[in-house]
Amino acid sequence: MKPSNTGNYRWTICALVFFATTINYLDRAVISLLKSDLTKTFNWNDGDYANIEIAFKIAYSFGLLGAGRLIDKLGTKSGYFLSTFLWSIAAVCHALVKSTLGFGVVRAALGLSEAGNFPAAIKTVAEWFPKKERAMATGIFNSGANIGAIVAPLTVPFIVVAWGWQWAFIITGAMGFLWLVLWYIYYDTPSKQKRLSKTEADYINGDGSQQAESDDKLDDQEKVSWFKLLSFKQTWAFSTGKFLTDPIWWFYLFWLPDFMESEYGLKGTAIALPVALVYTMSAIGSILGGYLPKYLIDKNWTAFRARKTSMLIYAIAVIPIVFAQLLGSINLWLAVIIIGVAAAAHQAWSANIFTTVSDMFPKKAVGSVTGIGGMFGSIGSVLLSIMVQKGLFVHYRSIHQIETAYYIMFFICGSAYILAWLLMHTIVPKFKPIKF
Repeated sequence: MKPSNTGNYRWTICALVFFATTINYLDRAVISLLKSDLTKTFNWNDGDYANIEIAFKIAYSFGLLGAGRLIDKLGTKSGYFLSTFLWSIAAVCHALVKSTLGFGVVRAALGLSEAGNFPAAIKTVAEWFPKKERAMATGIFNSGANIGAIVAPLTVPFIVVAWGWQWAFIITGAMGFLWLVLWYIYYDTPSKQKRLSKTEADYINGDGSQQAESDDKLDDQEKVSWFKLLSFKQTWAFSTGKFLTDPIWWFYLFWLPDFMESEYGLKGTAIALPVALVYTMSAIGSILGGYLPKYLIDKNWTAFRARKTSMLIYAIAVIPIVFAQLLGSINLWLAVIIIGVAAAAHQAWSANIFTTVSDMFPKKAVGSVTGIGGMFGSIGSVLLSIMVQKGLFVHYRSIHQIETAYYIMFFICGSAYILAWLLMHTIVPKFKPIKF
């Protein structure tokens, strides 16, 4: 049982990661809300927008692979600081762009630098939380992705109306520099953090103190190579799950505003409320998704059983999205709600799939494995983008049947998670911890 006087500094750390993730997603979501404005300014077509998005995702893929390794080497404090500093500069630089090619370049720079967020965040949680609280902490910080996506439609259209599209990038990008100050002041690893009580430190390591001590001793030794990590089926289980489900979230992030405009004629400030509702539901799903496995573990379930059962529930909860367009033909808000439920289930799934890494790997490898899996997720996103934007959307938009493309996409969304769960279960029937 958790002592009543444990202390709560670890939740201060969780709050810092939450705000970093919020800024991370706010910066990447801005462009989707400016699609109509930028299309007019730069004479874009769907192919131009697709190329810019793909440039971001390709850079993000390579960035994840390198960022996880770099963060394991530099440590969370320096690695997270560097990543946030670089992506904030890239976000602000969007305002200086004068061409379509320029947008591709700055989007690639943003993708490369933003890739550090999740490897650093997952490593931070592994350092600061016992196993039974990790999914909860991950769910909370991961909800920042939704908060960022909520803040974007509630602010960006109004900034554009008042000051122009350039200021939307400047204002949102500058928020990262404020976070850097807080991170520098309040963050350090538990072994170095003077604000952390001994009672809370013992609680953090209470379900694996021996492993934690072993990890600390190994930090100064040679890091485990990518080739070594790729030899473990646990790495492939995580990467498979990310490859199949990450593209779905990217689809929501980049194409939900377009769906609302294509199907219902909503754009500009009119799109703010429905998009914000979807991501509000997602934020709730992220937090509840982390709570369920903790509840089951408190009921004496093993971490493996609690995690995998929770993920199966969330995978099933996504399936009704195949009916989103059918119900949306009756009423806009029916589509919004069913997409919101699916997005909430995705975030609940995400909170748990990230936590499987720290369940299976020592802390010194968490950043690298998270980066490898994230790279596979981003590659899946690129492939889906090419299929959708270069194939489905271009073809059906040309024959004025864009709704058909969305029918196909919602079917893909509904089936991806249950397929991912089945494959992960086949590859790793049990999340057996790895010891190097």
